[in-house]
Amino acid sequence: MELFTPDFGLVFWMFVSVAILLLILYKWGWPMIIKGIDSRADFINSGVEYAQNAKEQLEHAREESDKYLAEARRQQAQMLREADKMKNQIIDDARSAAQKEAQKVMEAAKLAIEQERKEAQLQFRNEVSTFALDIAAKVVRNQLQDKNAQSRLVGTLLDEMETQN
Repeated sequence: MELFTPDFGLVFWMFVSVAILLLILYKWGWPMIIKGIDSRADFINSGVEYAQNAKEQLEHAREESDKYLAEARRQQAQMLREADKMKNQIIDDARSAAQKEAQKVMEAAKLAIEQERKEAQLQFRNEVSTFALDIAAKVVRNQLQDKNAQSRLVGTLLDEMETQN
């Protein structure tokens, strides 16, 4: 049983060695351990703050990107509306230019038709006059073969001239 019952000297020296060990640990060990734990806690706290800042920045970046996307969509819609307006304006301008050109062509055609009609009438008159003169010459030749008819015609023409003046 001697193994289970230590001597007073052994207990004393064990107590002294543990006290010295605790004193050494208290003087140099615990401050280093506490300093390491505090620096680790500070590092963890700064990491948490960094993560929170990163999360806030990410949320802010998402809000900004949503805002930019909304602005881009709005600008796209406005550009499409402006392009549609320009398309309609170009179509209207082309339609009005085509109508003006068609009106000019129609007026030119009307003038050409009127000119052709006048020329045809003039040609018809000339031909009718020529035919009438030919017919009159033939009739007058037939009627004026006789001397009495010639003198009557000359008298009638002189009478008509006197009445007109």
